[in-house]
Amino acid sequence: MKIALSSYHRGFPAKEKIEAILKQNGHEVVDFGCMGPASCDYPDHGILAAESVARDESEAGILFCGTGIGMSITANKVVGVRAALCHDELTAELSRKHNNANVLCLPADLVGEELMRRVVETWLSTEFEGGRHAKRIEKITKYEENGGAS
Repeated sequence: MKIALSSYHRGFPAKEKIEAILKQNGHEVVDFGCMGPASCDYPDHGILAAESVARDESEAGILFCGTGIGMSITANKVVGVRAALCHDELTAELSRKHNNANVLCLPADLVGEELMRRVVETWLSTEFEGGRHAKRIEKITKYEENGGAS
C-alpha cells in the first residue's frame, strides 16, 4: 500500500519510527515532512499529505502531531479526506469499519510507541463495512461536492 506520512516537529520522532515499520512490512511510503525536529507548522505538511490521499496518489495517510488534533482538523479541510484521530485499536478499527477513514491522525505525545504500532496495524488491516455506513459517507461526499451547501 502507498501511504502518505506527515508530521510537525512534535510528531517527527513517532513518524520516523512508524515509517520504518511500514517499510519493513512492504508498504511504499511518501514522506511529506517535516524532515527533522526543528519547529514548523503542522498545516504546511499535513495539507500536502492529505491532498495526496484526496487525489488518489496515496491510498492512505498517517499524520502525527502532539495531540493529533491539529493534524485532524487540517486534514479534514481537504475535500475527499476523512481523517480520524485515534488513541487505541478500537477507535482505529471503528474509524475504518464505520467511517471509511482514509487518513489516520496520531497523538505522538499521548500514545506510546508500542500502542501506536498496534493502532497503525489495526487501522491498515481493517476494511470498510459499507452497508448502513455507506449511505452516511455518501451524504458527506454529496455535501462536499455541493461546496458545503446542504
